[in-house]
Amino acid sequence: MSKTWFVTGSSRGFGRSFVEAALDRGDKVVATARNTESLTDLAIAYGEQLLALPLDVTDRSAVFDAVHKAHAHFGRLDVVVNNAGYGHFGMVEELTEAEARDQMETNFFGVLWVTQAALPLLRTQGGGHIVQVSSVGGVLSFPSLGVYAASKWAVEGLSEALAAEVAGQNIKVTLIEPGPYPTDWPGASAVNSEPAPLYDGVRQALAEGLDLSDMGDPKAVGPALLTIVDAENPPLRVFFGRPPIQLAKDHYARKLATWAEWEHVSLAAHG
Repeated sequence: MSKTWFVTGSSRGFGRSFVEAALDRGDKVVATARNTESLTDLAIAYGEQLLALPLDVTDRSAVFDAVHKAHAHFGRLDVVVNNAGYGHFGMVEELTEAEARDQMETNFFGVLWVTQAALPLLRTQGGGHIVQVSSVGGVLSFPSLGVYAASKWAVEGLSEALAAEVAGQNIKVTLIEPGPYPTDWPGASAVNSEPAPLYDGVRQALAEGLDLSDMGDPKAVGPALLTIVDAENPPLRVFFGRPPIQLAKDHYARKLATWAEWEHVSLAAHG
């Protein structure tokens, strides 16, 4: 059965791949972006299948207007994809107040506003699927990506609670947790804090230890998402790409070991 999508951050990267995959199989898509000029070729190719809307997800009122306009245009929304976001690179001490707030406004509050706008519409129509694009950085954090991880961990916590809250309303929630892909996420789309010389050694160690030999293919993420939204029982969480699986296994093994090592203190703290 054909689905109707609402996708934020559709101009490039994952968002563009999601939109193209849905359109290619005959679905209808409302694609939003700060600048919709990059969607012109899709509008020409797919005609009435696509509605392109300009949207800044940090503007709550604009988000609600766009979601309602999308629903009114196609009559329903089956899949809502919160993909808009960016990476901020900066050590915790290097972050300015504006940088930290901007990261949370887009990556977290933008997700919250779209989710809040869509929920009543999905409930009224009898169900739907909310897809939150998180990151492997929503599972474990890395030096220089502290505030980015904070924004994604916030999305993870919000979405886990949401999934339990709407479980009886036929509304599904899935967190997509991608690893490294050759998109412009670390380049043109990223924001960088002013580097402090104090952390030059940390940056050098990061660069020397960075292994990007096993990055995923951005063209594969669209078909992968189709599999998820078509599933009768989609997962709450799913990694995209090969590296995150082993990273998470190692990370949680260390966490469990630490909790076990210090369990005597945990029990003492119970009183």
